[in-house]
Amino acid sequence: MTGKAYLVGAGPGRADLITVRGLTVLRQADAVLYDRLIAPELLEEAPPRAERIFVGKRPGHHALRQEGINELLVRLVRDGLQVVRLKGGDPSVFGHVAEEAEALVAAGLPYEVVPGVSSAIGVPAYAGIPLTRRRVASAFAVVTAHEASETASGIDWHALAAMPTLVVLMALTRLDVVCANLIAAGRDPHTPAALISRGTTAQQRVLRATLATLFDAQLRADLPPPAVLVVGTVAALNDTLAWFDPASAPAHHMFWEDE
Repeated sequence: MTGKAYLVGAGPGRADLITVRGLTVLRQADAVLYDRLIAPELLEEAPPRAERIFVGKRPGHHALRQEGINELLVRLVRDGLQVVRLKGGDPSVFGHVAEEAEALVAAGLPYEVVPGVSSAIGVPAYAGIPLTRRRVASAFAVVTAHEASETASGIDWHALAAMPTLVVLMALTRLDVVCANLIAAGRDPHTPAALISRGTTAQQRVLRATLATLFDAQLRADLPPPAVLVVGTVAALNDTLAWFDPASAPAHHMFWEDE
């Protein structure tokens, strides 16, 4: 039997935001390699016979390093299995999909990328924040806060500061540095900002402030990870467009851990 890998985006949090294609291949899997933010309900969608292997990562602790995940993926596909690599959000947005796909290509093995709802778009939507709005914001950029380090990262903060809307993933990592870098690069300190914790789930919380006051506000609020930051005029739309009531969402345990 010929094996195949499916690199599947599971969406930004709640289980029912996975795509129809993603759910279809998950229900046919022989093995599932899943990350730490995957809803347990999704794992239950795999066949009972399917092996479920946790390969989640967090700073200071990796269940399996990325090289090991690549090797495991290749080995399982070579063994003739239909393997679903289940990732939070969209696999192509800071999801290491390129590294895993390159390993499969090097091994001469078939694979398919199944896009998912990125947390960069899905989480703000659940907070009532559209990333674009006519005459207000005609473009947006997405970056990870992991790039906000004291060493050179290749990130052009002046370019990011000029974007109408900026979305920062894994935003609690170096939140103070992100805000300071944007202000230093010319962004108005009074720009609306929204920090969205555990978006799309029953645990969702939204903190609204300005770019200059957000870090201190977060120190007081102590929102838990994972969190998405939105900087720009559209962040203020949360005041009037917030439609999602976390209390109405399905309550389920998530693999929330420190970023």
